Amino acid sequence: MVVHKSNQDDLYQEAAATYGAALDRLARAYEAEPESRRDLVQDIHVALWRSFERFDARCSIRTWVYRVAHNTAASYVLRRRRTGTLVSLEEVEATAAGSGGEAAADRSQALERLLTLIQGLKPLDRQVILSYLEGMDAVSIGEIAGISPGNVATKIHRIKNILISRFHEGGRHGE
Repeated sequence: MVVHKSNQDDLYQEAAATYGAALDRLARAYEAEPESRRDLVQDIHVALWRSFERFDARCSIRTWVYRVAHNTAASYVLRRRRTGTLVSLEEVEATAAGSGGEAAADRSQALERLLTLIQGLKPLDRQVILSYLEGMDAVSIGEIAGISPGNVATKIHRIKNILISRFHEGGRHGE
């Protein structure tokens, strides 16, 4: 089914208005640097608009939006990895750990550190945990990620344990 341009524009406008803030949060979880994050948000919006030309309503608009956004962000991460502009999780954790003990206790500092740890996850794991943090259920996350709801639940549990462990390890090593 081909969507007419006016329908494509309408679908995009509806999706951007409804999910714009969530797309900004998603981009923040994939990209820490503000200028690059703006580029990523723009890439997501362009991909989303283009994607509505092919939208056939076999899934909800919400599922479609998150699938396109996560795929765009994952492609962005792969491009950055190929150009050598990504840092390893160990480098990120060392930087976060060296930021000072009392600052790490601050809530905003802790959230930034958590986002940094999420940015270091594999794209599929990042997609699953970000969707979970957006309040999606396992069925919706599975539709977006292309995995079973049971696999989603297992991944969420595993990822939460990894994040908790890495978060606390960073706190102990930050002298």
